[in-house]
Amino acid sequence: MIPQSFKDIISNGENVGFYQTVAMLIFLLLFLGIVLYVFSRSKKHYDEEANAPLEDDRDDQRNL
Repeated sequence: MIPQSFKDIISNGENVGFYQTVAMLIFLLLFLGIVLYVFSRSKKHYDEEANAPLEDDRDDQRNL
């Protein structure tokens, strides 16, 4: 039988549960890494970024 789709290939495999577990662990590690990275940044960094659109840009004023 020739597999017609990725679903056919995965559903008939011997180690399907193992691959699903590995994929879930990779996803969780990536997600937790991003969350830790975001919360480890200082609040000052986010305040500067949040106020950036409100600041006067002297360079933009000169080009007009």
